[in-house]
Amino acid sequence: AKDIAVIVPVVKKEDGEYVLFLITKRPPIFSENRAKYCLELPAGLVGDVNKDEDILEAIKRELAEESGYIADKIKICSKKVSSSAGMTSETSTIALACIDGLKEHKEPTDNDGGVICQRKLVKKEDVFEFIKDFELQGNAIGAQTLSGLFYYFFGK
Repeated sequence: AKDIAVIVPVVKKEDGEYVLFLITKRPPIFSENRAKYCLELPAGLVGDVNKDEDILEAIKRELAEESGYIADKIKICSKKVSSSAGMTSETSTIALACIDGLKEHKEPTDNDGGVICQRKLVKKEDVFEFIKDFELQGNAIGAQTLSGLFYYFFGK
């Protein structure tokens, strides 16, 4: 895999926009007592299922697998986000997925090997407070999550 697809699921409901977060229990973070949980967005390797998969196919697949949602519109915001350039050549493509929350959606099909513990919809105006509280409880925030939120709040 050459890239990671990171998706900011923006679910539009009658009372506003929500962001869907994943609360995960990642073995490296947990086993070294860095944090119990990590706040993430749906994401995954491009080409791990089909080596000819393109980024848009990976975005759609990962969103459906990890959230159960199908995007009505996808906007790619950045194609070269590096989480730790001094440690790895891995880069991420950040995408916003606009989702009609009034449509029925399926159950997620992938808990990422049991790593995904919970899915949490957070209203747009509550996102910063939610993240702050999550971290104050001793949990970690994924760098890709913060990158995705940057594009959601400031990249329009």
